[in-house]
Amino acid sequence: MNNKRITVVDQLRGFSLLGILMANMLIFQYGMYGKDELEHFSVSKFDHITRHLIEIFIETSFMPIFAFLFGYGMIKMKEKLEVKRLPVKRYLARRFLLLSIIGYLHGSYLWEGDILFIYGMIGFILLLFLKRRTKTILIWAIALLLITTFLSYGGKEVDAPIDEASVMEDHIEKSKKVYQNGSYADILAFSSEDPFFEMFTEEELAATLLITPFILLPMFLFGMYAANRKWFVNLDRYQKRWRRLAILFIVSGIALKSLPLMINEEGITNLCFSLGGPVLAFGYIFAFSVLFHHKSYDMVVKGLEAVGKLSLSNYLLQTMVCISIFYGYGLGLFGKLGVLSGVGLSIVIFAIQMMVSFYYIKRFRSGPFEKMMRIWTYLSWSGRLKVKHEIQLQDKVS
Repeated sequence: MNNKRITVVDQLRGFSLLGILMANMLIFQYGMYGKDELEHFSVSKFDHITRHLIEIFIETSFMPIFAFLFGYGMIKMKEKLEVKRLPVKRYLARRFLLLSIIGYLHGSYLWEGDILFIYGMIGFILLLFLKRRTKTILIWAIALLLITTFLSYGGKEVDAPIDEASVMEDHIEKSKKVYQNGSYADILAFSSEDPFFEMFTEEELAATLLITPFILLPMFLFGMYAANRKWFVNLDRYQKRWRRLAILFIVSGIALKSLPLMINEEGITNLCFSLGGPVLAFGYIFAFSVLFHHKSYDMVVKGLEAVGKLSLSNYLLQTMVCISIFYGYGLGLFGKLGVLSGVGLSIVIFAIQMMVSFYYIKRFRSGPFEKMMRIWTYLSWSGRLKVKHEIQLQDKVS
């Protein structure tokens, strides 16, 4: 049962990376702000339709799966460290620190869409919940999800400090020139010119930075709850229940995220879309676990598992491949490929990652960045716990 649990979690992590790549492909192709302003690019009707489908089925629903698995994996690592009688918070804090550093370097020098830095920072917040009861974690997760969802309710700001539309238009037009033809130094300088900081007051920026971790926190906590409740340990036990939950959450999530296309009430649609993301994420988690837990020997599933085991390395590799395709110091295809073609490119890149990861994992125990994380976390060149030595040391101290 333990092997099955690990297998399903790795497969689900690989599956989430496919969705993350598809969502990120829009940013690689059109920029952080251009992806929502496609009228500034020459895109077809099919591209607009594809953009809406990505918005409904993928955006804000695959990143929460990754966050859920982050929280789940944190509890599994905690349990492993406790069995070995090692200081849990010290090891986890080292891990989160290195993840934050990698994320900062990734976001500052390769691609501004990084998620690793904020994940590392949230990890430190999660340390506060390590010794909380399972029920307490669930209450916090639900409460924060509801609170942050209702914070998204509201219309456009009346007294904007500047003409937001003009600033955004100028930024997007400049981005096409820089990303298509610019050097690494040009793109690096441009990516630091975020118009977000021009469109809000200092007080609003401070409030946004303070609230952002708590908007993301619920899915991490749900993952911790799931690990404490032994989800994925005996999936046969949850088959009927999870099948019903999968249908309920998927239908509800799609309905909530589709609402902005049906009505023009910004406050309500913001709220529904914000809630629809994690709801659909849970639908995917339940559905994937029900459909694939008996298919461990299927080549596609084994490919997803291999990608999941090397999730950090594969996430960073996706960045390196995509910036080489779209940025000026690579092929310079920024804004030229099209949304539908971008989806096809995502599938091709991920298929290659599955194949390479499958054969890589047969020869090596972990990926290069996973190995780095283990060495730093355990302070061991082998990347393994020095169990006997540390237990003896603790016994002497006690």
